[in-house]
Amino acid sequence: MPRVYIETSIVSYLRQRPSGQVVTAARQLLTRRWWEQERFQYELVTSQYVIDEAADGDPLRAQERLDSLEDIPSLQLGPEIDAIANAIMSRAILPPKAQVDALHIAVASYHRIDYLLTWNCSHIANARILPRIQAALIEQGCFVPLICTPEEMLDDATDEEA
Repeated sequence: MPRVYIETSIVSYLRQRPSGQVVTAARQLLTRRWWEQERFQYELVTSQYVIDEAADGDPLRAQERLDSLEDIPSLQLGPEIDAIANAIMSRAILPPKAQVDALHIAVASYHRIDYLLTWNCSHIANARILPRIQAALIEQGCFVPLICTPEEMLDDATDEEA
């Protein structure tokens, strides 16, 4: 069964209050659809980095995010993951404030996770930087996970507009 790393933005969109912003509302809908209809086709995993980020903010929403992660195994962390993330950061692929985003990528790479699922299109699922992330991983001899959004992982049969 393919494995999917659930990054923080997924549980954030899953548990946000409904948004009046068109793009955010669409992402919420797509995330819920993937969560309810597609996630059972995959082995879901996450990391302590996600748990720590999910615990921040409004206590009620934080608890809802943590509840969503409750039954998802957390991958082991170690110095190898830090080394991969540091290699990404040392190439200035991501801005300094995105260190945790590099760690998400590193965890998925180190553990050879098939998919890294995210809505972080600024620093992770960004078509302009993905080739540089992939090149950095390949240069280090690391596995390259497929980085994508819930929209990209929806089965066409579940797409109401198909």
